[in-house]
Amino acid sequence: MPIAHPALRLLRPHPPRPQQRKLAWWSRLSTGALLATSLIAASAQAATPWGDARQAVVVTTPDWDTSAGRLRRFERRDGTWRQVGPAVPVQLGRNGSAWGLGLHPRPPAGDAPVKREGDGRSPAGIFAIGEAFGYASRAATDLPYLPMLESNYCIDVRGSPLYNRIVDAAQVGHDAVEGSTEPMRLDLHNDGDQRYKWGFVIAHNPDNRDGAGSCIFAHLWKDAGTPTAGCTAMPEPAMERLLDWLQPTRRPMFVLLPDSEYARLQAPWRLPAIVGTASTKDTSHE
Repeated sequence: MPIAHPALRLLRPHPPRPQQRKLAWWSRLSTGALLATSLIAASAQAATPWGDARQAVVVTTPDWDTSAGRLRRFERRDGTWRQVGPAVPVQLGRNGSAWGLGLHPRPPAGDAPVKREGDGRSPAGIFAIGEAFGYASRAATDLPYLPMLESNYCIDVRGSPLYNRIVDAAQVGHDAVEGSTEPMRLDLHNDGDQRYKWGFVIAHNPDNRDGAGSCIFAHLWKDAGTPTAGCTAMPEPAMERLLDWLQPTRRPMFVLLPDSEYARLQAPWRLPAIVGTASTKDTSHE
């Protein structure tokens, strides 16, 4: 029988003692528990339709009926949301906001308003961000970009098969856009109006449910005191920064909620934490 080399005999481990076996078992159990907790947390995050979002545009308002709010940008890195830059003022629908149709679950029946066509309210909730659009042939953004023509309209006509879609009258026919109040080249239809010079689609009512609200955008504001018909409007420098910052690969989401609803839903919906409220903080204007 071959004789083991003395050095190899020294490398053979002794049978573990009972206490060592207990410590090894406890170490494996603790490591497994930590791993399971991490996987459960990650699974809970991924279970939401916005769980993989790593950019968030967050708008908050003092209450459901206020047309002015604050917009903040957030990035999620290593599982933590961090604000990017200062908050900026925005104008919302003339009658405030109302629950919309987006990525979020349907809210329970209650006293909060629900978005309807023509109600003058901005949709509240969590929404995907769609294409950018504007008057120029190209834009400094990584979002898909749609240059608007004089013949482009967003259809806000109830009962239309094209409801809540941006279309080209040259392709669908002028009868198909009859009655639309949303020409996408406002500058050509409304005495040089610059509000749609730059903007992007907020994906409210993605199934185009008739009467549930249509043509919801983020776009330039007319001025700091003029509300919208239901969109979110902001100063041009703020819009330019947003378009430059948004990355489709980071699955950006758009969030709009009154302060009280945001405070209630921030933890269960895993939204970015906000210091202060829209009505009392970040009063600098651009």
